[in-house]
Amino acid sequence: MLPLRDQLPTRKTPIVNYLLIALNILGFFWMRSLITGGFPPDRLLSAWGLVPRQFLEAPGDAWWTVFSSMFLHDPTGWAHLGGNMLFLWIFGDNVEDALGSARYAAFYVLSGIAAAGAQIVIDPGSAIPMVGASGAISGVLAAYASLYPRSPITVLNPIFLLWFIFGLFLELPAWLVILAYFVVNLLNGLGSIGVSGGGVAFFAHLGGFVAGLFLVRVFMTGRPRREHERWQQFRPRRPAARRAAPWDAPRRRDSW
Repeated sequence: MLPLRDQLPTRKTPIVNYLLIALNILGFFWMRSLITGGFPPDRLLSAWGLVPRQFLEAPGDAWWTVFSSMFLHDPTGWAHLGGNMLFLWIFGDNVEDALGSARYAAFYVLSGIAAAGAQIVIDPGSAIPMVGASGAISGVLAAYASLYPRSPITVLNPIFLLWFIFGLFLELPAWLVILAYFVVNLLNGLGSIGVSGGGVAFFAHLGGFVAGLFLVRVFMTGRPRREHERWQQFRPRRPAARRAAPWDAPRRRDSW
């Protein structure tokens, strides 16, 4: 399910989320400019991406790639960057609104570190560079699901035949949309075990997601939870309770 928008406005300008999106876009165009100038894409990814084998062999020399890899994407196409930035745009601003800008920045980076750690643990001998913000964004999704589980999310209807019944777009609760994201990554991750070659770092997504579930509770310490509009498509709103008028009050029958 491809999310398109949520319906939860922010109370303050999400400066950090905008900055994260800008850094990822700038990183992408920086890589594209180097490739246009003749720099081989494989060498570029190996130099700036996180390579588990290199990191474990010389962590003192490669530690910084844990951070650089969070802000770089596959420079040969737009899908990787576009998909990640769409998710960050929809969900990140509300998580920043709940945590506060400084805490959100720390939360994002720690989720990205956890994602990198999960991929290293699962495939320590890999020489394939890993790039992308997906791990950190998975943490953001977990935080959103924890904070606003029933917030309405507009998604693209994935089943063509259902377009004639429900239309092109569906409105679903956030917990269902984000749970589907987690389950897809879990199934694909389990299916990728023992398979060599490049592809999606599913366990980085899972690691970032699990970290986000725990970190959001820590970073929400001392901060109030926000009330939000709840998805009620299959549960009609209950009518507001009516205050009884004086003449509606039950009358006592006098005895004779």
